Amino acid sequence: MIDVLDGTAAIAIAGELGQVFAAAFGAEEDTERFTTETLPKHAARDDFRLVTARTPRPTGVLGSSGIPGQAGVAGLGSGSLDVAGVMGGSGPLVGFAYGYTGERGQWWPDRVVEAVEPELAAEWVGGHFEVVELAVHPDAQRQGLGTALMTELMRDLPHRRALLGTDVDDGPAPRLYRRLGWQLLHPDLGWGSALYGLDRGVPSGV
Repeated sequence: MIDVLDGTAAIAIAGELGQVFAAAFGAEEDTERFTTETLPKHAARDDFRLVTARTPRPTGVLGSSGIPGQAGVAGLGSGSLDVAGVMGGSGPLVGFAYGYTGERGQWWPDRVVEAVEPELAAEWVGGHFEVVELAVHPDAQRQGLGTALMTELMRDLPHRRALLGTDVDDGPAPRLYRRLGWQLLHPDLGWGSALYGLDRGVPSGV
């Protein structure tokens, strides 16, 4: 199974999360800020949850990391991963997703409110579950791992509505979210990000 972690556990593996973040987004210059500033701030927010996936660790195999059974993430071959094995893996981290309860007064929700129609903001923004990051190592992409991580992240949440920002073009990420039932709410928030929402139909207060 994919591991579900709380904020304390997330901070404990910040270094591993940063490695996947850098590989997935090609943003090595932003990785230190992500691991030392952004992640700790987000991990302290209400209902924070992180889901992670790791590769299997075969017994007795000496990987590029020098640790028996642990191959270096960079050495993973494209198309070589068994998603079912990744779900129960104990080797290197290859993917993660996280979110928390978004509220007015936080940076991103306030920017969304400024960018969208008042009716949309009133209906969607505040008390929603906010999906902040979905990152999969390039060698583990296009194998269903993003779908599995998102499905587990959203499982059994009490929030009726969820929001996320993603690419404005019709790339792999928007297509993934639409397959999972997310709908386009606003095509461009003004900084190259489209707003997507998911109405989960959970009664208020559940």
